[in-house]
Amino acid sequence: MESLTYFKNLKITPKKMRFLLPEIKKYKPAQALEYLMYSPYRSGKIFYQVLHSAIANAKSSLKVSEDMLKFKLLTVEAGQALKRYLPNARGSVRPFKRRYCHVKMILTAAKPVQTPVKKEMKEEIKAKSEVKSQKKALKAGKNDKKTT
Repeated sequence: MESLTYFKNLKITPKKMRFLLPEIKKYKPAQALEYLMYSPYRSGKIFYQVLHSAIANAKSSLKVSEDMLKFKLLTVEAGQALKRYLPNARGSVRPFKRRYCHVKMILTAAKPVQTPVKKEMKEEIKAKSEVKSQKKALKAGKNDKKTT
């Protein structure tokens, strides 16, 4: 089960957004959210909003808590590039591109890890259940004697 969140046309360059990707991928989404809250970078604030929305989306669609979520895919893709010009010396112009980016996040629900039950523990559980059933049988036998 996975939840796809795709944010398009964010007004920041993909290069600036990719700067934080390795740091974010180290953590689970809930921990990455805490990390991004205190990030001094503008891209960190944008990632915080995107991740917050992605977690809310995954919680509502997958019906799991945010502790169970993990990243399957986290990419920053190049968006459109608007061509603009600045005046330059001697009446010429200098072109530049105003770049946009897209962020794609796929969150999956991790299955809870169950600890394997050892044979000894299984035997103890069986022994306890046998003792309980024997006690019930003894109580039932005493009750039958009292009624007769």
